[in-house]
Amino acid sequence: MISDHRMLSWFAARMVLAVGLMVCATLAQADIARFVGSYEGSAAVKSADGSKRQRDMSVQIFETDDGFKVNWTSTTYRPDGSSKEKSYSIEFVPSDRGDVFASAMKRNVFGHDVQLDPMKGEPYVWSRIDGDTLSVYSLFVAEDGGYEIQQFNRTLADGGLQLEYQSVRNGTIQRTVSTFLEKQ
Repeated sequence: MISDHRMLSWFAARMVLAVGLMVCATLAQADIARFVGSYEGSAAVKSADGSKRQRDMSVQIFETDDGFKVNWTSTTYRPDGSSKEKSYSIEFVPSDRGDVFASAMKRNVFGHDVQLDPMKGEPYVWSRIDGDTLSVYSLFVAEDGGYEIQQFNRTLADGGLQLEYQSVRNGTIQRTVSTFLEKQ
C-alpha cells in the first residue's frame, strides 16, 4: 500500500508538471502572437546553376490551442506560361527547449501528435523563435543516406515579414530566396 505521504508527493509532482506545461504553452502563444497574420509577396528563386524562376509566395501563421500552425504556398511560373503550386501546412507544439517547437504532423495509434520519421523518407520538421525571427527547418534523408535541409527564416519587418530561404543538399546550396512578404 502506498503511504499518504508518497501519494501526496506524487500528486504534487504531477501538479507542478501540469502547471509547467501550461506556462510553456502560454509563453509560446505570447511569442507567436507577434507573427500571427497572412503575408504575400513574390521573388526570383535562385538555383545552384544560377538560373532564376519567379514565384509568388504566401504564408499564414496562426495560434492553435496547443501552439501554432504555419501554412504556406509557393507558385512557380514556367517559361511556357504554365504554373505549379505547392502548399504545406504544419502545426507546432512547445518542446521542453524553450523557444524550440516540435512539429505535430501525424497522430500515433494513441491519438498523440508525433513527428514524421526521416528514415522512412519523411521530413523531420521543427521550428524556433529567436528574437524577431521565426525559423522553420525541414530535414530529409535520401535513400542513399544523403540529406537535404531547408530553412525558412521569417523575420518581423515594418509592414510584414522578410523571408530568407535556403535549401542545402549534401553541403551544396541548391536554392535561395530573399524577399519581403507584405502583411495582408
